[in-house]
Amino acid sequence: MNILILGGGGREHALAWAVMQNPKCDKLIVAPGNAGIAEIADCADLDIENGTDVVRFCEENAVEFVIIGPEAPLVAGVADRLRDGGLLVFGPDAAAARLEASKAFTKEICEAVDAPTAAYAHFSEAEPARSYIKAQGAPIVIKADGLAAGKGVIVAESVEQALAAIDDMFGGEFGEAGAEVVIEEFMDGEEASFFVLVDGEKVLPIGTAQDHKRVGEGDTGPNTGGMGAYSPAPILTETIAQQALDQIIRPTVAELARRGAPYRGVLYAGLMIEGGHARLVEYNVRFGDPEAQVLMMRMGAQALDLMQAAAAGQLAGCRVNWAQDNAMTVVMAANGYPGPYEKGSVIGGLEDLPETSSEICFHAGTSRRDGKFVASGGRVLNVTARGDTLAQAHDKVYSMIDRIDWPEGFCRRDIGWRAL
Repeated sequence: MNILILGGGGREHALAWAVMQNPKCDKLIVAPGNAGIAEIADCADLDIENGTDVVRFCEENAVEFVIIGPEAPLVAGVADRLRDGGLLVFGPDAAAARLEASKAFTKEICEAVDAPTAAYAHFSEAEPARSYIKAQGAPIVIKADGLAAGKGVIVAESVEQALAAIDDMFGGEFGEAGAEVVIEEFMDGEEASFFVLVDGEKVLPIGTAQDHKRVGEGDTGPNTGGMGAYSPAPILTETIAQQALDQIIRPTVAELARRGAPYRGVLYAGLMIEGGHARLVEYNVRFGDPEAQVLMMRMGAQALDLMQAAAAGQLAGCRVNWAQDNAMTVVMAANGYPGPYEKGSVIGGLEDLPETSSEICFHAGTSRRDGKFVASGGRVLNVTARGDTLAQAHDKVYSMIDRIDWPEGFCRRDIGWRAL
C-alpha cells in the first residue's frame, strides 16, 4: 500500500515511524516532512491545504491511503476533496472539523447533548466581552474562537490580565482566530487527554496521555504547543474514562451524525478532572502534539491497521493491544520559544542516539544544511522512550537528552512530575 501523510512536525514523524513498522506499507510519502522524517520516508513539496493539489499528487503517485496530521488541512476541507476523489482518508470532513475550528461550535454541541463542560459566553466585539469579565471576575479563561496553533488560550488570574487578553485578541494578535472569543469559567482540577478513533458511528478508545503546556518547570510561564507528554495518564482512570465516553464523547459523535456531519478520524478530548469526574475543556480533531509521540511509541505497527479501519468505517470488532508499559516524550525547543527565537543553529549528537522500539528522537522542526541537522522551528525535537514504569521511561529520555549537543536549545527537566 502506498501511503501519504500530510504534515511536517513531530506528530507526523511519530505517525510515519509507526506506519513504517507495518508490512502493509509498501511506500510512504510525507508532505512536507522534515529532516528526521526524510531518514525513513520520501518527503514531498506540496501545499497540504490545497485539496485539488493533494488529490492530483495522490493520483500521480498511486497513493491509496492518506493520513492527515495537522488541523489546518482538515478545516480547509482537504479530507472532503480526497473522499470526493475516491481516496481512503484518515481525518474528518470540514463540517466535523469545526469541533476544533470553532470553540463556540463545540460549546453549542455540548449544550445540545448536555455534556459537562465549563460555563461560557461568546463574543464578537470587545466591549461586551470586557463588561462580562468585569461582572464575572477572575480567574477566568479567554479563548480565541478559531485555530491559533495551540496558543490562543489565556488563563487569566486577574481581571486586568483578562482585559488585556481581550485587547490582544480583538487587536489582531491571533489573526482571524481572535476575531471572536469564548470566555469560560475557570475549572479547577487536573487536565488529561483522551484519544478515541471514530468511523462515523463506532467509537474506539485508544489511549490516554497528559501533556505539559506551560514553557516553564512547575507548569509556569506562557502556554506553548506542548513541552512534553507521557502515556498513560494515571488520573484518567477506567471509571472516569467511561464517564467521559458516556456523557461527552459518544453523545458528541451521535449529534454530529444527526446533523449530517459524521466524524471519521481521531478525536482528542481534553478533559478537566476533579473529584473523580471529567468535564470537557476542548476537542481537537487530530492527534495531539506531543501526545502522538507517546501514543505511537506504545502502539507501533497496529496504529496503521486501526487508522485504516476508522477511515473505512470498519472499527466494529477492532481493539487496541496495549503493552503494560509507559512512554514519555520531552520537547527540546529553541531558546526564546514560545517568543521570538532564532533558526539555523546546528544540533550535534543526533546520529549517535538509539533508534529502537523503546528509544527514539522524533524530529519536529529540523532541516539539513551541509550534511548537518539544524533547527528550523520553535519546537525542534521530541526525545521519546518507553519503559516498564514511567520512571524508567523518564530516565531513558533524559539520558538521551544529555547526549544531544545543542547550546541554543532547552527543555523542561520535570516532565511527568505529576505522575512521578
